[in-house]
Amino acid sequence: MKAGIQIIPATPDHTDAIWQIFHEVIAAGDAYVFEADTSRDAFLAYWFARGTHPYVAIEDGKVLGSYIVKANQPGRGSHVANASYMTASFARGKGIGGLMCRHSLLEAAALGFRAMQFNIVVSTNSAAVSLWQKHGFRIIGTTPGAFRHETLGYVDAHIMFRELASI
Repeated sequence: MKAGIQIIPATPDHTDAIWQIFHEVIAAGDAYVFEADTSRDAFLAYWFARGTHPYVAIEDGKVLGSYIVKANQPGRGSHVANASYMTASFARGKGIGGLMCRHSLLEAAALGFRAMQFNIVVSTNSAAVSLWQKHGFRIIGTTPGAFRHETLGYVDAHIMFRELASI
């Protein structure tokens, strides 16, 4: 972990900062499926839902990013994790996404998940695709036109997957 940066479980004390990051990220309309007018209550109900494990990356008490780990599917699919990540614009380029990804893989394995899958990685988000590949994910499928991009219209979305046995 980079000096001074910690990743810890998110608490209600972090909700204002997480909401600000989320609101900023979804406003661009280029990476997340949420609409720009998603309410704070709806977002926090999702991010802190039962069975979801939220975390924050902090430095000097300031939230730099947040992620969640949860089961990708219920029941017979619950052994595969899913995760979502957000980094504050002021913290981008500092490797926060990579730190959160590595931490999430370790946490998912510790929680008993056997693999992790991302259901919608926007194909035009080359930074995310590259980052996930760097962390061992591979594209196992592409859904044509599955994401409605704010400026590009309908673009493809990748399904990315990795096993956790090698963590």
